[in-house]
Amino acid sequence: MGYTTQDEWQQHYADGKGFRPLGERERALLAKHTPVPDGGGRALEVGCGTGGLAAYLASLGYAVDAVDFADSAVAQARDEHADVEGVRWVCLDIEHDDPAQLHEDGYDLITMRLMYPFLRDRSRILHGLGERLRPGGALVVITPVVAHTPEDRRDIALDEAEIALLTEGWETVERLEADQLAVLVLRGPCHADSTAHSDATAQSDTTAHSDTTAVEKRPPTGHALTGALAVVTDEAGRILLGRSRRGMWELPGGKTSGTEPFEAAAVRELAEETGLAASVADAYVVAMLVDDSHGVPRLTAVVRITAWSGALTNLENHLFDRWEWHDLHALACIGAVFTPAAQALDVIWPGVIPGLAPVHVYPLAVDQPPVPGEPVEAIRLRQTMAETVIAGGWAPSAPVQDALRTIPRHRFAPEANLKTAYDDDLAVVTRRNDTGRATSSVSAAWLQADMIESLRLRPGASVYEAGSGGYNAELIAHVIGPGGRVVTGDIDPYVVRRTRRLTAEAGSGRVTAFQGDAALGAPAPLVPRGGFDASVITYNVWDIAPAWREQLAEGGRLVLPLEIGGYTRAIAFERRGDVLHARKFTHCGFVRAQGRQARTAPVIDLLDGELQLRFEEGDAAPTEGVEEALHGPRHELATGVTMGAGFYFGSLQLYAATTLPRFCRLAASREKGTDVTQLPKGNDAPAILGANSLAYLIHVQTRHGERPAEKEWEWVVHAFGKQGPQLAEQLAATVQAWDRDVRGGADPGLIAHPADTPDRLLPAGDVLDKPHCRLVFQWPGRHALPPTPIERTEAVATALEGT
Repeated sequence: MGYTTQDEWQQHYADGKGFRPLGERERALLAKHTPVPDGGGRALEVGCGTGGLAAYLASLGYAVDAVDFADSAVAQARDEHADVEGVRWVCLDIEHDDPAQLHEDGYDLITMRLMYPFLRDRSRILHGLGERLRPGGALVVITPVVAHTPEDRRDIALDEAEIALLTEGWETVERLEADQLAVLVLRGPCHADSTAHSDATAQSDTTAHSDTTAVEKRPPTGHALTGALAVVTDEAGRILLGRSRRGMWELPGGKTSGTEPFEAAAVRELAEETGLAASVADAYVVAMLVDDSHGVPRLTAVVRITAWSGALTNLENHLFDRWEWHDLHALACIGAVFTPAAQALDVIWPGVIPGLAPVHVYPLAVDQPPVPGEPVEAIRLRQTMAETVIAGGWAPSAPVQDALRTIPRHRFAPEANLKTAYDDDLAVVTRRNDTGRATSSVSAAWLQADMIESLRLRPGASVYEAGSGGYNAELIAHVIGPGGRVVTGDIDPYVVRRTRRLTAEAGSGRVTAFQGDAALGAPAPLVPRGGFDASVITYNVWDIAPAWREQLAEGGRLVLPLEIGGYTRAIAFERRGDVLHARKFTHCGFVRAQGRQARTAPVIDLLDGELQLRFEEGDAAPTEGVEEALHGPRHELATGVTMGAGFYFGSLQLYAATTLPRFCRLAASREKGTDVTQLPKGNDAPAILGANSLAYLIHVQTRHGERPAEKEWEWVVHAFGKQGPQLAEQLAATVQAWDRDVRGGADPGLIAHPADTPDRLLPAGDVLDKPHCRLVFQWPGRHALPPTPIERTEAVATALEGT
């Protein structure tokens, strides 16, 4: 047909023209291979034209969204099928528009009939549509093929190489035929997102998967190669790649000519291959790659182009089939990529292509300006995320609200799709260890906002962050403004490299990242005189490192996720001399500490691993006779304390962990279970040990109903062993005291003293000793409320004078 612009298609349909009618064979194949799921299904018809296929899908029982970028097509389809129910006609450019009008919960069937060859960014669109499929759904591409298309019209058909690329990465592919059209039924896209987790943590053991492979060209000639690769993104932040005739994706670039600078070579190759023009002043060599190609040494400059002009054109048809813009999160499953190009992409956005072979990378210190570019969809999703966090009460201050609305979160999690990146309740995993366990993540937005609010930041403040990533540091940098400064450190060199690159791409220039054990604090040259105004720790810690207190200014705030009896709370402390006073608690969870602070809690298996006793504080207690007791009778004691659906009982866990002697946690294996304990598989319960005895706490549903308000649970103690009844009474009394004095009330008073503080200088309270600090909890009903900071400081000073 030869159309290349939206205006041409608009005129085509305005003139009353249509498209090849849907054939009977096509109808039969769709009915057979994509039947409507039980209970009804939802379909998306992309490039609906005059609506014949959309109307047929509706007749099968689908609720159909029929979209086309030509409003004349949509108008004609609506008129021709006015009597068809179940179709929503939408004018939408699937390549360029914000997909907000598409169904949020996805589709059981997506069809693309006779329009795939007209797409410019074919791989990106197919990837995006695959993400919208519901589990078990299918994407059907109906297309002409070169073998059955006249030579003068082969621009509207696909050859076998294109069909192979189209079907790559799908779990199942059925290739059918209908009147010389290929009907491709694709299921199981490779686009499953393994980066997101639904709580405020990122502790999953799921391993990231990549379908992208780095490949080489034919053996080069010569004794050595030097070249430059141009890394270019468009106004939506998408990366430009060319599909070469060798069957791989490549960046613009090539060999240097004579003494030509790398920047100039990248700019020249970009123009010669794609028609895009850039200035050498907007080209920055950010790293050098050193490897070999078939035994020939190769030196490749990674050149970031920050600005360009012109229209994208394929000027070297003998080398490339076409050029496309790709979403960064889709780079993990685009198939074969030229090895230096894959490594260059990893230099700019570490982690977007998992599993690359090691290569020698030499980053260069370069003052690269931030590169703009994001899709309209990202802006919309960011505003939605911000408003949700604000409505939840997590960001009451204007500076934090503005940071949430402004900082592009997705650019600090380029491996995640936009929906995942901007989900306010998801943590995005960005780094895993060799076992697949998460070691770095972008935490849930509500939790980041809450912790930043707890810092009580002022304009121009200096802030220390332990545990890097980039996004949280940039939120803080936005809050403290141009006169402020953020110093962020991480023990993992990869995370530091990633932070530096992502803040260079989309940051403020006010974040400094260093590599080292963050528990040791910031290197001396980076610590401001008088200490940091605030510090935030972004990984679970079991103890409070002395450096965090020592590098904090008097009156400054330290916010950290502290493990107490195995339960984590983000606690905001305020420094008064050598003492830290807790001001706020937030239930949370983060990735675990590494380096000097890494700790593995002692664990004892029971009943062949069906149960585990976890000793989160100190060493494991003696458990002789406990397993034998579990084979005996179970003693049950109801506490009389009830709760409704959705009730938060985190304070009960903390109360038990800090007030009960011999406290531990009883966990039930997910794989095993004889129901000896009635503890749900995969869950754990507060527990205490006695001589050959054990007691633990569970909640049992005592009132049922259809509505949450009608449901109720009661706390019940189960116990085993000779001392079981006494332990049960002790645990029940603890629950009742919590119900009487703490439930629904304020957080406990908490004061953290240095580890060498003698008992006589500690205030009244329940003391929990750790290697570097002594935590004193003051619960209502057990101890007096904590004194004010001034009263406490004066009391300590008086006591010291008397020694």
